Amino acid sequence: MAKKRIVVMYGGKADEHSISCISAASALRALDTDKFEAIPVGITKDGKWIVDGENPLGWSLDEGLPTVEKTPGAKDVVLEMALGQDGFFAREDDGTLTPFGHVDAVFPVLHGPFGEDGTIQGLFEMMGVPYVGCGVLSSAACMDKHYTKVLLSAAGIPVAPGITLDARFFDAASGFKTNADAIMAQVREAELEYPLFVKPSRAGSSFGVTKVEREGDAEELAAAVFEASHHDWRVLVEQGIDAREIECAVLCPKAGEAPQASWPGEIVLDKRAEGDDQFYDFDSKYMDSAASHVEVPAHLSEEILNRVRETAKKAFVAVDGSGLSRVDTFVTKDGKVMVNEINTMPGFTSISMYPKAWEATGVRYTDLITKLIEGVLR
Repeated sequence: MAKKRIVVMYGGKADEHSISCISAASALRALDTDKFEAIPVGITKDGKWIVDGENPLGWSLDEGLPTVEKTPGAKDVVLEMALGQDGFFAREDDGTLTPFGHVDAVFPVLHGPFGEDGTIQGLFEMMGVPYVGCGVLSSAACMDKHYTKVLLSAAGIPVAPGITLDARFFDAASGFKTNADAIMAQVREAELEYPLFVKPSRAGSSFGVTKVEREGDAEELAAAVFEASHHDWRVLVEQGIDAREIECAVLCPKAGEAPQASWPGEIVLDKRAEGDDQFYDFDSKYMDSAASHVEVPAHLSEEILNRVRETAKKAFVAVDGSGLSRVDTFVTKDGKVMVNEINTMPGFTSISMYPKAWEATGVRYTDLITKLIEGVLR
C-alpha cells in the first residue's frame, strides 16, 4: 500500500512558535514511516511558509528554543486554492513551481493565534484539504477563553468566576494606572475572591498570566491587566480556585464519533516543596525540567477520576470538538469538577501531558498520531 503523504506544519506567528517547533519535532520522530510520508512545512515568525529548511528532527528542548528561519536552500510554499489536495507547491530559485504531489492530509502542529484559532483551519476547509484537529468553530471558541466559558456555562458545565475586560479603552501611557480604580470596582462588583489570575483571553502557554494576591491593591491589579494586554486586548480576571489542576486528554479521530477520554493527569510543581509560591507558567511547562513532573493517573479516587473524564468529554462536545483536545479542570476538595480551559492543539513536547496521558491509558505515542491522521483520511 502506498504511503499517505502528510504535511506536518510548525512554527507560526504566535508566541508559542518555538513550542510548536518542538512539538512537531517530537511528532515527526514518532510518526509511523511505514504508513506515512511526512513533508515538514515551517512557518516563520513573520508568516512565511517554507519547505526544505532546517530539519526539525534535530530540535529538542535540551538545545533551547528553535525558530523557523529561511535558511539557504529553503523554498517558499505556494498554494493553489483551486487544486485542493494537489495545490501545494515549492517555488524554486528560478521561479518555477514543484508540486508536493497529492497531499492526503495536513497535521497542523501549531499552537496559539494563526494556528490554533480557526484561521488556518478555515484555509484548509476552503481548499478541501483534510486536517487533524478541531474545526473552525471549536478552534476559534477555545482559543478565546472568554467564549470558551460562555459555551461551557451554556452547557451547564461549571467554570471559574471571573470578569472580562476590554483593554483597548484603557490608558496605556500610564500602564493602566489611571484605570486602576475602575478595574477594582468591577472586581468588587463581581465579588471575586483572592488570589486573582489575570490572563489574556487569546494566548496560550501561560503568556501574560499574573497572579494577584494583595486584596484591594488596585495598582497591582492594573499592572497585571496591562501585562496581559500586551498579548490580547481582551483580558480575563478570574477568581483563584482552591483546587487541584487536573488535565484530561480527549481523543476523537473521526468527527461525529463519541469522544474518548484518557486517565486524567496532574502536573506536580516540585519547587513548591522548597517554599516557592509557584504556578504552572511557561518555564515550568517547557524550560525547567526540575520544576514539575506529570503523574497519570492523578492521585484521586477512581470515582473522581471518572467524573473528570465525563466532564472532559461533555466539554469537548459542548465546543463541537473533533480530533483532539486537552481539557484542563479544577477539582476542589469536596470533589467538584469545573473546567478551566480547553486546548485544541495541546503540546506534543517530550514532557507534555497529552501524549503521556494516552500512554498511561494504553495508547502509544506513535499509535496516537496514527489514529489522529487516519481519522481524517478520505
